[in-house]
Amino acid sequence: MGGVRGWWPAFGAAVVLAVAVGAGPRRASAADAPPDVVILYADDMGWGDLAANDPRSRIPTPHLDRLAAEGVRCTDAHSSSGHCTPSRYALLHGRYHWRKFHGIVNAFGQPVLDPGRETIATLLRGRGYRTAAFGKWHLGWDWESIRRAGAVPSRRGNDRVFAPGDFDWRRRVPGGPLAHGFDRYAGDDVPNFPPYAWFEDDRITASPTEALALPDGPDEGNWECRPGPMQPGWDFRGVMPRITAAAVEWIRAQPVDSPCFVYVAFTSPHAPIIPAEAARGRSGAGPYGDFVVQTDDAVGAILAAVEARGRAGDTLVIFSSDNGPERYAYERERATGHRSAGPFRGLKRDLWEGGHRVPLIARFPGRIPPGHVADGLLSQIDLFATIAAAAGAPIPAGSAEDSLDQLPFLGGSAPSKRTELVHNTNPDGYAFRQGDWLLVAAPAAGITGVPAWYAEAGGLPADRAGALYDLRADPGQRRDLQDTEPDRAAAMHDRLGLILGRRAGHP
Repeated sequence: MGGVRGWWPAFGAAVVLAVAVGAGPRRASAADAPPDVVILYADDMGWGDLAANDPRSRIPTPHLDRLAAEGVRCTDAHSSSGHCTPSRYALLHGRYHWRKFHGIVNAFGQPVLDPGRETIATLLRGRGYRTAAFGKWHLGWDWESIRRAGAVPSRRGNDRVFAPGDFDWRRRVPGGPLAHGFDRYAGDDVPNFPPYAWFEDDRITASPTEALALPDGPDEGNWECRPGPMQPGWDFRGVMPRITAAAVEWIRAQPVDSPCFVYVAFTSPHAPIIPAEAARGRSGAGPYGDFVVQTDDAVGAILAAVEARGRAGDTLVIFSSDNGPERYAYERERATGHRSAGPFRGLKRDLWEGGHRVPLIARFPGRIPPGHVADGLLSQIDLFATIAAAAGAPIPAGSAEDSLDQLPFLGGSAPSKRTELVHNTNPDGYAFRQGDWLLVAAPAAGITGVPAWYAEAGGLPADRAGALYDLRADPGQRRDLQDTEPDRAAAMHDRLGLILGRRAGHP
């Protein structure tokens, strides 16, 4: 996209020259063994938080910059939704989330992944891969199976609020990662949802016998924590280090002759914003920026484990984020000058580009040239088919129906196969991308409120229903062209209606 492409050359060339590529050449035996696959998934990290995307970023991200220098940086990549659960569903299933649901799994919500439908993990495990997930799950568990008879929750908004004694915590909790293709899971499910507890596979390590009690803080924004059971001594600040350590330990323990798939879903820089002491003060974007620095440190530790295992040259590494930055980004920009969404309008939940245009980097030695920049349209939904192609794993009929193999595009040998993309965050809100054009087929694109001072200072135009934008000429989405391009707007409305009308054909 013209508004973004020009930022990279001088900065990117310097990085490529300055970095010694640690992945090394692809091994000659790669044809005999499928590659390892590593997905690193940040939480609420904006396009502009990645220094390789925006040299004006006030957050140093050296490990991610190195990853970009060793592979491809995608400037027009998108999560399926503007918030958490739907994007994770779409990534793992290779399927638009809106074919089934729109919102997030709330506290103690049931599983949303489809039993019997392939995930990336089930597909690769069927090809002999060892599979593991670490960190944030947020796709639901079968809590009803361990709920005690007679336990009646209270209500707080969309959440059911349970007491610590309402569950038999000694029992296995089905419906989580182990039910969808992962051999191993270690994490905390959701950083700001109960139970505040550490999971090992399908068990909770210690019974959450206390009600949530919050320490001082957080360092920026609000805790955003829903009430509910908590393990005694639960350490919010210890979650990210524990996720990173668990992933590193598992990777290092795997035999070199067995292919692996690792999905590491960080809980940072999602609220609560609580960077570790070692990361504090290392950015120019306040505590949030420091939390991104900690995320970058975690990426570095995991990449070091990949390299220590001896198969880095046969490993496809993908880094991205589940959606754009949270609402605190507005005040952060006023306080520090850092723009988490970069040049794009909107934040998490919004249909604006800032809600779902995310950083995405991929490294695959021998298949993706170093220092490549890909400006074509890409969706995280496409990662399923792309990984399947890299692993030589045929996709069964009826699975990953929305996913496109983008490996040639990432490698620079072909344009993107994706010319259209449907954006969605709630039942009444869709946007439709066709080439460089974006149609907002909703009453408004904004869902996360824009402070009046921000709109006034930035001269933001009114949020209109049915807005049409030329993203090549107007990446900041300030010029609504629906009145001057009525035929294009009408044709895109018709095409979107046709796509949405096919939902019944994809149960």
